[in-house]
Amino acid sequence: MRRAGHGAPAGATGSGLAEEAEGYLLAQSHRDQARREADELCAQLPWLTTAEAEELTDHFVRQRLDVSRRLLRGTVQRAAELREEYEARYAELRRALLRRHAAGACAVLACAASVSAVVCDLTG
Repeated sequence: MRRAGHGAPAGATGSGLAEEAEGYLLAQSHRDQARREADELCAQLPWLTTAEAEELTDHFVRQRLDVSRRLLRGTVQRAAELREEYEARYAELRRALLRRHAAGACAVLACAASVSAVVCDLTG
C-alpha cells in the first residue's frame, strides 16, 4: 500500500478518507441505479417467477457494475496518460521559454556592454 505523508497509510489522511467515502458513495449510487433499472426491466416481464426476477436482477446488476468498472478504469488510465503528455509538454515549453529568456538577457548584456564601451571611448 502506498504511504501518505509521515508514514500513515494512503487513505488515512482526511483527504484520503474523504476520497474513499466519495468512492464508496459513487459505487453505491451505481449499484442502486442498476438495481432500479433491473427492477424496471423485471416489471415489464410479469411472467417471471420471483426467483427468476431475482436472478435476472442480480445478473443485470453484476453486468452493469462490471461495465461501470471498466469504463472508470479506462477513464482513469486515459487521465493518467493525458497528465503525462501535458506534463511533458509543459516541461518542454518551460525549457524553451527559459532558453529564450537567457538569450534575451545575454543580448541585453551585450548591448549594455557595447553602449558602455562606446560611452567610455567618447568620454576618454
